[in-house]
Amino acid sequence: MPYRAWFECFAGCGERYPLDEIVYECRACGELLEVRHDMDALRQTPPEEWRRIWDGRYRRTEWPYGSGVWGKKEMVCPNVADRNIVSLYEGGTNLFRAARLGGIVGLENLWIKLCGNEHTGSFKDLGMTVLVSMVNQMIADGADILGVACASTGDTSAALAAYCAAAGIQAIVFLPRGRVSTAQLIQPIAHGALTLSLDTDFDGCMELIRRICRRENVYLANSMNSLRVEGQKTVAVEIVQQLDWQVPDWIVIPGGNLGNVSALGKGFLEMRELGIIDRLPRIACAQAARANPLYRSYRTGFAEFRPVKAESTAATAIQIGNPVSVRKAIKVLRTFDGVVEEATEDELANACALADRTGLYVCPHTGVALAALMKLAAGGLIGSSNLVVVISTAHGLKFSESKIRYHEGKLPGVSPRHANLPVELPADYDAVRDAILGAVGRRGRGA
Repeated sequence: MPYRAWFECFAGCGERYPLDEIVYECRACGELLEVRHDMDALRQTPPEEWRRIWDGRYRRTEWPYGSGVWGKKEMVCPNVADRNIVSLYEGGTNLFRAARLGGIVGLENLWIKLCGNEHTGSFKDLGMTVLVSMVNQMIADGADILGVACASTGDTSAALAAYCAAAGIQAIVFLPRGRVSTAQLIQPIAHGALTLSLDTDFDGCMELIRRICRRENVYLANSMNSLRVEGQKTVAVEIVQQLDWQVPDWIVIPGGNLGNVSALGKGFLEMRELGIIDRLPRIACAQAARANPLYRSYRTGFAEFRPVKAESTAATAIQIGNPVSVRKAIKVLRTFDGVVEEATEDELANACALADRTGLYVCPHTGVALAALMKLAAGGLIGSSNLVVVISTAHGLKFSESKIRYHEGKLPGVSPRHANLPVELPADYDAVRDAILGAVGRRGRGA
């Protein structure tokens, strides 16, 4: 059965473009595009057969189907020949059973989808494999592309640089100077990307790169390019697959540029259209209070949306005041009976530290989602027996400097309720014994 996909105007004006055309916005109305699939062709395969196919490919070695993304190639990007796929075996990340954390916050069935357990340490690999593979296909077909570029606060640039390095394609990265952690900055540098550190914020980088990509022979890799959504939507499929095809009651997603809200929504909707699932979860989008334009819009019932000037936040990857995918995200939230919550710096930092105390090691953006979850659970909107999945977007090792500052009490505006510094002692048996017995006595065993 031949499968097809194409770009189509998100606003519904009917404009279509092939996936190998360099286009990011509808030329008729200026709206964002989205990838559409021939669902009639996909429906020729029964739902139970899709489940069998995907389970049979999952984490196996047959190229390229062992990838969590390319195992669903037919509904992701059938236009790329297998020989041109650029994959680093992305996907297949742990769905962490957060029993202890759930017990602390009053949730009986809490799971954390650890999307940061990827090759470059964030969920961005899922979308980048699709985008760079499509570029690789275009180049193989004779397209003259100077390089692939992105504006980034860290994770997007790391993923782009790694996948371009694997393909032998030049990566070009725009970063806001002084606003990216060392662990994030070194990744594009190490992978050979042309890295431009600019005296502006993410939104300023985004404005510049859009101009460059419109005027020069450079391909845009930011989330306004909807090819990335096709990889990221497989998180929705994988969650259901890992839960033995059970649909969660709630998905909690950190929101910056809002591509993940759009992507997971698309994944669930397409699964329902194919009959693989019969209901949708509710979605909660979590924003940092210092970069919360969607939250402000939600408070008006989405009657209006106004960009904001994003302030400095520990959740650097979602420090975005004018998200590209806002209209897509609002549509998803309305369809999924969604809500939006915010988290202050104190709330997100302490949520991170609490999660770390239960065996996780989460990034600040996951801290935003966890803090929002705790507020929604405390308010009764999320019930104690609900099956809840929180999307963890990056690995905590990228943010160890921030974690050190937390435990040292050096994060502005944060009162570290779970600080845990080394105890400095002389090399003396009695002193060591007293410290151990005193600490265990105060905390209780296993605390």
